[in-house]
Amino acid sequence: MNHKHRNTLHALFAHPVSSNIDPKSAYAVIEALGGEVDHGGHGQVVIKLNGHTHGAHAAHHALSKDEVAGLRKFLETAGINPERDFPL
Repeated sequence: MNHKHRNTLHALFAHPVSSNIDPKSAYAVIEALGGEVDHGGHGQVVIKLNGHTHGAHAAHHALSKDEVAGLRKFLETAGINPERDFPL
């Protein structure tokens, strides 16, 4: 995981919730963690990581606060803790 991925991961877990995270950067973090990002039909994205699956709307601009919160919850469920695993 490079420095840019690490910064994006920490931005996903930042408080207050950030609303200016680029979806391509967020998907690159998932892939750097060993996950898969599949772009399905009808504007959907399916994310798989550590045996867990998350479905989301394919954002073309910055992720909304709700999308960031959903992605954060998914990453926590998949066992990702940026403070413990990827400190800055």
